[in-house]
Amino acid sequence: MKQKISILLLVALTAVFLSSFSHQIKNFQDPKKVTQDTINKNAAIADSLGLISNLKLKLHKKNAHASYYHDKFNGRRTASGKKFDNSKYTAAHRKFPFGTKLKVTNESSGKSVIVEVTDRGPFTKGREIDLTRKAFMEIAANKASGAQKVTIEVIE
Repeated sequence: MKQKISILLLVALTAVFLSSFSHQIKNFQDPKKVTQDTINKNAAIADSLGLISNLKLKLHKKNAHASYYHDKFNGRRTASGKKFDNSKYTAAHRKFPFGTKLKVTNESSGKSVIVEVTDRGPFTKGREIDLTRKAFMEIAANKASGAQKVTIEVIE
């Protein structure tokens, strides 16, 4: 009888251990995504503390018209060959070389985000830059708006 209780107790403890371990595996995130999110959050904190001013920034354009990608582009290849993901911090610009890092600042809210150019566009007259939805919403003063005026600076 004592053996049966010991075996049942051992089985129960093993099940509890395995269920907690599988929960950790499910919550494991892609290191690249965590790194990109962490970089951007740290950049936002650094910007609020005035530490981003230590970066070499070259003003490209003030009062530029920015918009964001539609979700229908998720999974498609960009002009650089990378797979588009609306949950990352990337952008499309007509002229900047792929891989260029840009600091995009919303002129009305003062919030900024750092993005990497991975695509060409926008091809709508009057628009200067297309941001991913995540980058756009992070700096948007009005979340219902699809466009905003921004300042674009190149990180050298």
